[in-house]
Amino acid sequence: MASKGAGMSFSRKSYRLTSDAEKSRVTGIVHEKLLNDYLHRIFSSPDHVPPAATSRKPLNFQNLPEHLDQLLQVDNEDEESQGQVEGRLGPSTVVLDHTGGFEGLLLVDDDLLGVIGHSNFGTIRSTTCVYKGKWVYEVLISSQGLMQIGWCTINCRFNQEEGVGDTHNSYAYDGNRVRKWNVTTTNYGKAWAAGDIVSCLIDLDDGTLSFCLNGVSLGIAFENLSRGLGMAYFPAISLSFKESVAFNFGSRPLRYPVAGFRPLQDPPCADLVRAQRLLGCFRAVLSVELDPVEGRLVEKESSEWQLQGQPTILLTLAHIFQRFAPLLRKVYLVEAVLMSFLLGITEKGTPAQAQSLVHQVLDLLWLFMEDYEVQDCLKQLMMSLLRLYRFSPIVPDLGLQIHYLRLTISILRHQKSRKFLLSNVLFDVLRSVVFFYIKSPLRVEEAGLQELIPTTWWPHRSSREGRESKEVNEETAEERLRRRAYERGCQRLKKRIEVVEELQVQILKLLLDNKDDNGGEASRYIFLTKFRKFLQENASGRGNMPMLCPPEYMVCFLHRLISALRYYWDEYKASNPRASFSEEAYIPPQIFYNGKVDYFDLQRLGGLLSHLRKTLKDDLASKANIVIDPLELQAATMDDLDEDDEATPAGTQRPMQALAIGGALPLPRPGWLSSPTLGRANRFLSTAAVSLMTPRRPLSTLEKVKVRTLSVEQRTREDIEGSHWNEGLLLGRPPEEPEQPLTENSLLEVLDGAVMMYNLSVHQQLGKMVGVSDDVNEYAMALRDTEDKLRRCPRQRKDILAELTKSQKVFSEKLDHLSRRLAWVHATVYSQEKMLDIYWLLRVCLRTIEHGDRTGSLFAFMPEFYLSVAINSYSALKNYFGPVHSMEELPGYEETLTRLAAILAKHFADTRIVGTDIRDSLMQALASYVCYPHSLRAVERIPEDQRIAMVRNLLAPYEQRPWAQTNWILVRLWRGCGFGYRYTRLPHLLKTKPEDANLPSLQKPCPSTLLQQHMADLLRQGSDVAPSFLNSVLNQLNWAFSEFIGMIQEIQQAAERLERNFVDSRQLKVCATCFDLSVSLLRVLEMTITLVPEIFLDWARPTSEMLLRRLAQLLNQVLNRVTAERNLFDRVVTLRLPGLESVDHYPILVAVTGILVQLLVRGQASETERATSVLLADPCFQLRSICYLLGQPEPPAPGTVLSAPDQKRFSLQSYTDYINAEELAQVEQMLTHLTFASAQAAAASLPTSEEDLCPICYAHPISAVFQPCGHKSCKACINQHLMNNKDCFFCKATIVSVEDWDKAANTSTTSSAA
Repeated sequence: MASKGAGMSFSRKSYRLTSDAEKSRVTGIVHEKLLNDYLHRIFSSPDHVPPAATSRKPLNFQNLPEHLDQLLQVDNEDEESQGQVEGRLGPSTVVLDHTGGFEGLLLVDDDLLGVIGHSNFGTIRSTTCVYKGKWVYEVLISSQGLMQIGWCTINCRFNQEEGVGDTHNSYAYDGNRVRKWNVTTTNYGKAWAAGDIVSCLIDLDDGTLSFCLNGVSLGIAFENLSRGLGMAYFPAISLSFKESVAFNFGSRPLRYPVAGFRPLQDPPCADLVRAQRLLGCFRAVLSVELDPVEGRLVEKESSEWQLQGQPTILLTLAHIFQRFAPLLRKVYLVEAVLMSFLLGITEKGTPAQAQSLVHQVLDLLWLFMEDYEVQDCLKQLMMSLLRLYRFSPIVPDLGLQIHYLRLTISILRHQKSRKFLLSNVLFDVLRSVVFFYIKSPLRVEEAGLQELIPTTWWPHRSSREGRESKEVNEETAEERLRRRAYERGCQRLKKRIEVVEELQVQILKLLLDNKDDNGGEASRYIFLTKFRKFLQENASGRGNMPMLCPPEYMVCFLHRLISALRYYWDEYKASNPRASFSEEAYIPPQIFYNGKVDYFDLQRLGGLLSHLRKTLKDDLASKANIVIDPLELQAATMDDLDEDDEATPAGTQRPMQALAIGGALPLPRPGWLSSPTLGRANRFLSTAAVSLMTPRRPLSTLEKVKVRTLSVEQRTREDIEGSHWNEGLLLGRPPEEPEQPLTENSLLEVLDGAVMMYNLSVHQQLGKMVGVSDDVNEYAMALRDTEDKLRRCPRQRKDILAELTKSQKVFSEKLDHLSRRLAWVHATVYSQEKMLDIYWLLRVCLRTIEHGDRTGSLFAFMPEFYLSVAINSYSALKNYFGPVHSMEELPGYEETLTRLAAILAKHFADTRIVGTDIRDSLMQALASYVCYPHSLRAVERIPEDQRIAMVRNLLAPYEQRPWAQTNWILVRLWRGCGFGYRYTRLPHLLKTKPEDANLPSLQKPCPSTLLQQHMADLLRQGSDVAPSFLNSVLNQLNWAFSEFIGMIQEIQQAAERLERNFVDSRQLKVCATCFDLSVSLLRVLEMTITLVPEIFLDWARPTSEMLLRRLAQLLNQVLNRVTAERNLFDRVVTLRLPGLESVDHYPILVAVTGILVQLLVRGQASETERATSVLLADPCFQLRSICYLLGQPEPPAPGTVLSAPDQKRFSLQSYTDYINAEELAQVEQMLTHLTFASAQAAAASLPTSEEDLCPICYAHPISAVFQPCGHKSCKACINQHLMNNKDCFFCKATIVSVEDWDKAANTSTTSSAA
């Protein structure tokens, strides 16, 4: 800006301020009288100017500067007020003392006004103190945790345990605990919440100290303050870890000024007066119009003003802005003058008129001010707007938020301003995501929700599993009326919130505009660069202080972004018929491997990107015509090796330096804990992103494109959208992909970012917000219990009735509060529209995975988060949005369920996916999928070849993979078909502790006979499938049960020690898990024997006898351990330790019984005979264990009827609700059969000499001889040994064959030979 003076001209401006008399007579300047009238009307003197100064003299552009100087003269008192003031000591600019006035570790903002606690209880004071007069400062509460805010003297000494208010001559207010502190503490004030303003007032004339909360006085807190020599008080605060505040000592206008009290930092009074007078002149320009034809001034509404290029008006404005421009760079003046002016514009007239006027004001700013002045002004303006939006109180109509958003939209509609803010402010200086957040009111009464939702209601029971497990409850007429009134209130609230959401979507539509590229880059491509860096900040785990966006902000940002994205997607489709609708959106697979989009260090399905480039470079060349530059490969390899040794710029090391010395240095903002509008570190990680060199001619099918590194900032519109011979982001299209474009390439990158956002923190937040619904359910249950007790309480017990009535009132009030808060949560997070957004994202991921899968090996380049989002978004839709909204009501629900089922079935064992975590997630998702009828039916609807492949993968040997999860999937396919396996809650818990019957929670059985049949067919057909699968199951059963027994021994020993009466909870959890694994493995064996009994009982199969002997051995071990009288298992079960609720006789004994019944009762006679002989031949077999199942202490005599079981003993007959009469009859038949068979075996058995027993197990006679070495053992031992080893037990010679050996036959042969 040129210096003041009539003879100086504006640099780079077309309007000159000159003293040349002839210049006033140029064409376009009105005649002198009209000009004089106009200038006197615009630059009228203030009322307080003495009459001598108001003598009217002719005004023109020659003497206007002198007149302006007189107009802007300020009283000497105002000028001198900027200096030292009596009663205050220290710098005139008040900030936090980060050099010496602190204790503990604190993070201070760049402006030295915001602070974040980074230690147990850090303390910091200001640089200025007061000793006389009345003073005030304000503190913005950014987080509502433990803080003590107030005043202290320089002699106060603090530490990590004692802060402001804990020492003499320090005084504090604590809104978290609602107390005041000065060595001792008493109740004071009321609770604060995030966004509140605390005013701290000190009156050193009367010696009192008080506080206000949001402008409402909390009363005098302390009296008789120490005053006199050496007693001066500093503003100070002590705050705990991660708590944050922002101080306002007067650098900005106080939100709640108090009469008689002055801020610690004097406002720029003189400049404020000048700015207000200049603003008055500017207002006059807007409300007065020149009519040169009639030679008069015309008054008009300022909202109708139009800039028409009249030289008189332009020169007038030039004089105004020559003096106004320097003032508009100051924070205080921008907020007090310009912000108020612009907000006033948006309040008057229609939105279109307000928008037009704001647009013209911004045009004038850019026209008459230097660029750096406009930029500083806009930066401060947006910072103030964002601060006001974030921390303004919630009112019923959300009027304040709507007001600030409308002004934000008006500013962003100005193209030049929008591009500047987007390039330099919105994502660099400001946390602009705040504009898309609608904060939840922590005080329901202050938000007006009581008037909006006068009638409260809460469901009697909610379910997170949708309609599959929802129980129908009878609803009374009164409850129905309450529910409908509550729903009407919720709809009123939702409509008001939708107004705010629509304004937020408009902001994003402006930022995603790609048609404003005249004179520079379009807004969308600037946004893409900033958006990608935003994602990088939140995705990367590196860096000293990751600057993460809070999940609640990310949720709102995602929904608004999806709305804006789909708007532009469908708009493009309307003008390009060959493109696709947003309902068919997906990410083409080439984006994942052509390097145009940077995924930072996020994991790919196939591992690290550098590894994939090296191993799949031939596939890239053949399928996508892409060649990786060898230099890039080498650089990427060195990046992997030296990643931890990279030199970090000094600016990025600054936070860690502060941490190391324990200082309170002014650091770049590390997070979102404090004021969001202050400076933050501009650090982004170096990446190995690869982009493609732009080809200048079409490529033939054999030509390859070499790729090179290109940073996000270096990309141009052509790199993204492509050009005539360049496909941009879609370069490297595989032959499986269609040639026609889906939409604009830039929208594909936005969609990719939206998917990443969901993975970063949105899903986590959706799960967290369900806690409000859980709280409602818990309080509703407590209220029902209390009301039930009131009904049952005798009327004469007045004391009990009074306590119950008091509890009932407390629960009712809490439920009223929570139900209104739940309405807010449902409107902002779990509405039908939000559900459709998440559903759309799920379908996008499904289509993306399907298209990526078709590329074969290149599927490995897909980032892992696409599979994670597909899994998690389905889980959110199923569990978080009910019972208000059901996933079954969504369009295409059945088809989507089937497509997800096909993806889970195919990829849970996909060799292209190498990450352990994502493989586990796929396995867990499939296990959850087969638990519920709707999703299980979806698995059954996928193509038959995919179903068979899935079952084949499930039957693969359990070694070297997460076998426990695989086993649970098989168990869930069987639950409901096994012996006594129709329960939804563990039966023993219903008997012993009904209140704990939900531990663990089991779903209703929904077996799949179709998948069971696939399993049976595979086990029958494959000669190696059944032996390898069953051997791995038996091995794992042996391990799991042995571990369980070992652990309960340790638990029993620990429980019996006098010096220790507790057991490690982790040990109990592992013990219970081993028990559950044992039960599930037994159920899988039961399913296998039921579906394909010939695997064990058809001895024509080479492995059947060995499998049956192994099974019998394990079953006998389990029975003996569990059924022994007063044994270890009994004692641990009797302890009923927390964490071992699932450990009981019933689950494991019914599983074993189911196997035995299938082997000994349900099979054919020949098969039953084989199974019986093997079971009885096992040396561990005890008939008493079988008797235990029916509560019999001893085997019954042949021909006698079973006696009634002892009530104190375990018996299957006690569980008739879960075991039917037919099953009990089969158990009795099995006991009778085994009693008779064991008696026969005992009578027929001949004594065997020790030399005839197997030298390995000493349980069976020798029955096999090894060739060629001739050593002998029983068949069971050698068959089991040969599964893992081909060497002889004794001589280590390689065994070529095993032959039957019969002692009698061999003896006779030897005799005849002799």
